[in-house]
Amino acid sequence: MRWILNQLNEQPCTTNFLLDFQFLIKLFIYKSMECSRFLTFICFSLSFLVLGTYELQSSQTQVLLQLRKQLEYPKQLDLWLNTSTDFCYLSTPQVNITCQNNLVTGIVIFGDEQKRVSNFNEFRVSDGTLSQNFSMDSLVATLSRLNRLKSLSLVSLGIWGSIPDKIHRLQSLEYLDLSWNFLYGSIPQTLSRIGQLQIVKLDGNFLNGTFPDWFDSFSNFTSLSLRNNLLSGSLPSSIRRITTLTAIVLSNNAISGKLPNLSTLSSLQWLDLSENKFDSELPNMPKGLKTILLNNNSFSGRIPQQYGQLNQLQQIDLSFNTLKGTPPAGLFSLPGIISLNLASNVLSGSLPMRLSCGAKLGSVDISNNKLTGLLPSCLSSVIKTRGIKYGGNCLSIDLSHQHPETYCAEPHEEKKKSEGKNLGVLIGVIVGVIVIMGLLAYGFLVLCRQYCPRGTSEQHLLHKSVQDNSVTGFTSELLTNARFISDAAKLDSQGTPAHRLFSLDELKAATNNFDKSTLMGEGSTGKMYKGRLENGTQVAIRCLTVSKRYTIRNLKLRLDLLAKLRHPHLVCLLGHCIQNEGKDESGVNDVYLIYEYVPNGNYQARLSEINPEKILKWSDRLAILIGVAKAVHFLHTGIIPGFFNNRLKANNILLNQHQMGKLSDYGLSIVVQESDEHKAEGGLKSWHIKRMEDDVYSFGLILLHSLIGPSFSARNETFLLNEMVTDFPYSTQCTQRRIYSKAETVK
Repeated sequence: MRWILNQLNEQPCTTNFLLDFQFLIKLFIYKSMECSRFLTFICFSLSFLVLGTYELQSSQTQVLLQLRKQLEYPKQLDLWLNTSTDFCYLSTPQVNITCQNNLVTGIVIFGDEQKRVSNFNEFRVSDGTLSQNFSMDSLVATLSRLNRLKSLSLVSLGIWGSIPDKIHRLQSLEYLDLSWNFLYGSIPQTLSRIGQLQIVKLDGNFLNGTFPDWFDSFSNFTSLSLRNNLLSGSLPSSIRRITTLTAIVLSNNAISGKLPNLSTLSSLQWLDLSENKFDSELPNMPKGLKTILLNNNSFSGRIPQQYGQLNQLQQIDLSFNTLKGTPPAGLFSLPGIISLNLASNVLSGSLPMRLSCGAKLGSVDISNNKLTGLLPSCLSSVIKTRGIKYGGNCLSIDLSHQHPETYCAEPHEEKKKSEGKNLGVLIGVIVGVIVIMGLLAYGFLVLCRQYCPRGTSEQHLLHKSVQDNSVTGFTSELLTNARFISDAAKLDSQGTPAHRLFSLDELKAATNNFDKSTLMGEGSTGKMYKGRLENGTQVAIRCLTVSKRYTIRNLKLRLDLLAKLRHPHLVCLLGHCIQNEGKDESGVNDVYLIYEYVPNGNYQARLSEINPEKILKWSDRLAILIGVAKAVHFLHTGIIPGFFNNRLKANNILLNQHQMGKLSDYGLSIVVQESDEHKAEGGLKSWHIKRMEDDVYSFGLILLHSLIGPSFSARNETFLLNEMVTDFPYSTQCTQRRIYSKAETVK
């Protein structure tokens, strides 16, 4: 503010004084990026207030009273009870109305500070959201009657719902702040039709979906803040075209992929992308940046030398990534640098002893890396005005807090060059060996399946004669022994959440008491619901009714066995719940299986797609088929005895956000038995699958469907098989065997 007063002292008293003051107020906004939200908003509102405030029109007063009603009479608006008072002259730290020419141009209402809940599942939250009668549509419709509204701030008021498409009706809006409410869903594209919009703040909500790629349609857009939401996907390259941007704040989301080169954003001063899932190398940055926060991601590679030339930089945090190499010396000597955090990476090498540090540098953290040698004198602990953290390296000082030198040893450069020269030869040899081993493994597998005796476990897995001490013909101790999961499967399952027991109350809370709106479908194996757990994780919940021919102990052993099936191309079973636990006499137990939620639909729907832009390319189909083949191979060989009744259908192959195929409904035969009386289309019997070859047969039908496409569903199975045998009996079988063999080889 002192800076503004100095500027005013230099201005002559002319008729343009108010316009100059308005300009200075706006400029102060960008000078005070670290100010509180309220101070920033008040500064923005003053730019409209200084032009004059007059008695408010009665129609405008009625709109404000209607707004108070829709917000369910918050105590902050009790000052509006006297309707004879001009609202433009009523102001508190939490409420402010800005007017111009008898019309409302700005609204700011701050509610009480609310804690962010972790179990919000898009339903009303007691003591958190407004009531069930609240409507975002009605709120926007009411606000649109204020046709000169330029700034709107409704913060921490319990507003909930999705942002409606009619948001574009606020045509005059320049400033929008709906932070710390309960908004969910995606940001509507109609927001881009508000041509004058400059600042958007939607922090602390539950917005999901991918980051919008249309923000570049704004002509004067300056600030975007979407921190503490649930956004995913990648950051679109279109953001590089918003050259007026001064601040980007997207921290604490789930945005992943490559960070675009932002060096074209010449006005950018503040960049906060911390606590996301970016996994690319660091790109070059705009020269005018003052703050860079990229911590808690998965950035790799070296820190660009260009970062040592960002002369306006004051704070940079690159901690908790996987950056390597020696940090640029220029970073430490930038003229304005105050805070530098490079902790918890894999930085290596030694810092130059003649390293110079900027005069304003007050905090440096290079701990938990692989740096060696001595610390430069400017990073010495003798300097009391500079906080230095350097533990967890291999430095030659303070040895009690350093690793041994072997911890930070790097391969010799000459060895690396030699390995690079021989890399091509090595790859060729490895590929040849893999092909030969794959052929041998396939031949050995065929011989074993044909001549080796089979245990009775596969045939009697679901028969009533199964004893309590055995689920599949093996003892309980044998079934629960983790050694029967292959080492490869254990490696593939690293990072997946542990299987756990759920309570029925948890599942009811996740699905709003199994509301019809959460029902995704119903089949021969029960109903499937979509839910959201307390920690925000989306799940799919399958409800099964299981006969009490199994004791509870036997049923739990079967579910524990199913829980051991972990593979990257299997839909992960997160846990289960047995409702009755044998306590009633209904003759059945209600069993709930909780799976990870796979968002991109199923393979069947994508194969039937007729839109040319959405049709899967053959390379994508092949990648999905190979992934499913790996999963089937694991089900056959990854645990003893193998699982051979896996419901292989195209609509049981689900696609995640990366178009990776995941097999669902596998292994359910050990929990619930389907009827054997179903007939397949065309007269073929539905087999009770007991052999590996039958799973391969089903996989062959999926492969055939992938080759033929939409015409597959229009013909019955018998006709297609006869047609294939007549037209190309050998090529289809060979292709099927090659893909299955490739899965065995990869495993």
